[in-house]
Order: sequence, then structure tokens, then C-alpha cells
Amino acid sequence: MSGKRDREARREERLREEQAVESGERRGRLIKIGSAAAFVAVVIVVVLIVIAGSGGGSGGDASNLVEVAQVEQELEGIPQNGMVLGEPSSKVTLYEYGDLQCPFCKANSEEVLPEVIEGPIFNGQSKLSFNNYTIIGPQSVPAGAAAIAAGKQGRAFNFIELFYRNQGKENSGYVTDEFLTAVAKGAGVPNIAKWNKDRKAKATLEEVEATTAKAQKLGFTGTPSFAIEGPKTKGLEILGTNEFQTSGQLEEAISKASG
Repeated sequence: MSGKRDREARREERLREEQAVESGERRGRLIKIGSAAAFVAVVIVVVLIVIAGSGGGSGGDASNLVEVAQVEQELEGIPQNGMVLGEPSSKVTLYEYGDLQCPFCKANSEEVLPEVIEGPIFNGQSKLSFNNYTIIGPQSVPAGAAAIAAGKQGRAFNFIELFYRNQGKENSGYVTDEFLTAVAKGAGVPNIAKWNKDRKAKATLEEVEATTAKAQKLGFTGTPSFAIEGPKTKGLEILGTNEFQTSGQLEEAISKASG
């Protein structure tokens, strides 16, 4: 079966799952809870993460990366340019603000974004821009910088997705040079020496700080958070600061933004 058929099959399966579960069941990490509905969504995501994490290791193991092939397959055939995934000519841009240490970003990466990537991103309707919003702790900064450095070699989203699949416990010390290098190699970064230099560069670290400051200026209070811009939006539009976005809601926002 071709990569395209695999992607279509996975998309159909996720559509069936989403229809069975209904929208609004997963929620990103919140610093402030804005409503009872948001609180319920957070609880559901926590339960999902606990269930998912109860069946194996705790992650963060540089010597035992998982889902390397799956990540490669998910992103196959989709252009990458820096921290942007998708056709450069796409008139709609979906902006994600996330923290690589955030378990809710991990859940979003595994349960929500695949549907969007296999749909409007793969089809060229929109592109996806990942922006670091480092709110978990100090280890989030080198993780974010490592993703930017991978992006300089066209492998940012491979790095980001593989990091999430192998994420350890928040601020547990797993974000070491050894772990980051293992993820970079697993993500297919071709020049590790260059990647090492780039991830430690002042300009790269300043970029992490800049996107975090931008997220705060936009009013985001947690991760993952989303914004969108396209021909039918009034500039950059926030997709809720305390509202979890399902894949269906993100796809609807992309459709409305494109007109």
C-alpha cells in the first residue's frame, strides 16, 4: 500500500473514532481554568494520558526510542521549511504554541494533529507553524532549541513528533544531550555536528525566548494553544485561550480561514 493510501486509511480510522467520541474531550494544559467545561476537558485528557502511560516505560530513554518509523510515515511527502510543515504556497497558516515537555502537547500530537496533518496540511490547504512556548521548566528551552536546529535541516517536525512519542516526566532531568541527540538521529537530521552547533547558538536560544514572549503577548495561558491566519481572517485570530481544540475544530477553522 502506498504512503498516500496508508495516510488515507489512518485518516478514515481517526474520523470514525472522533465521531464515536464526540468533540471537546481532550484539553491542553491550562495555567488558568476559565470554565467548568474546560475543567472537565482537562480531567479527560489527564485520564487518557495516565491510561496511555500505564502500559509501558516512562519515556525519556535515549537508548530505546519508540515509533521512529511511524513518525517518518506520518510526515512522508509533506514539505518542511524551518518550523513550518506544509506547502509554502498555502495561504492559510495554523500556528501552534507548545512545550515539548508538556504531556498535553504530547496527547495533542498523538490524538488531534494527525488528522489535521493527513487532511488539510497534506492536501496543501494549510501549513502548520510550530512555536515554542516554554512554560514547563528550564529543560524546555534546550528541547525547543534542538527542534529549531533540526528545522534548519528540514527535520523539525520529525524531531518534534519523535520527542513527544518518547517524552519523559516533566522536569525529571531526561532532557539531556544524550536524549536530544538520540531524537535528532532518529528524526533523520543529516548533519549532527551542525545541529549541535545550531542548537546551542545564541540566535537559536533567542528565538525560543521570542516565541514564548509572543505567546504571552497573544494572551495564551497554556499549551498547546492555536491561532490561525488566512484570506478570510482578520489578521491573526486566536482559537481560544482556554478552550481545547479538537481535530474537527481545527479543520473547520482552516476551512473558514481559506474561504
